[in-house]
Amino acid sequence: MEYGPDDVEGLSVGQMSKLAGVSADTLRYYERAGLIARVTRNSDNQRRYQQSDVEWIRFLLHLRQTGMPLARMRTYAVLREKGDGTLNARLSMLADHQRQVREQVRQLQAHDDAIDAQIQVFAQMLASGEGSGALLSEAPPD
Repeated sequence: MEYGPDDVEGLSVGQMSKLAGVSADTLRYYERAGLIARVTRNSDNQRRYQQSDVEWIRFLLHLRQTGMPLARMRTYAVLREKGDGTLNARLSMLADHQRQVREQVRQLQAHDDAIDAQIQVFAQMLASGEGSGALLSEAPPD
């Protein structure tokens, strides 16, 4: 989204919420938690976000949804605010987090494989007519 002459002050909380895919409460919480740098305010004291904030919020969501603890996110945000002198530290943090995410993916794949194997056993049992009575008792209630 580009700014036009009518919205040079930036994005309102509602606009930012829609663009970033988070609630207004989440935006305010992220600001209080130190994840979002000082948000500018207009003459009516309303928050005004910049376009660059949209991608930052989306990135924070990636970190959060992949299990990065809030304290680590805050550390990363502080480093980001300090600028390019912290690139090595940020790279190290992200590489470490990526290793953890990849291990989680590996574990989830192993769990998925185990579930898939059991599904295949049940499908074979049903196809051959074996154990249909036992399988019916395992069905979830309506």
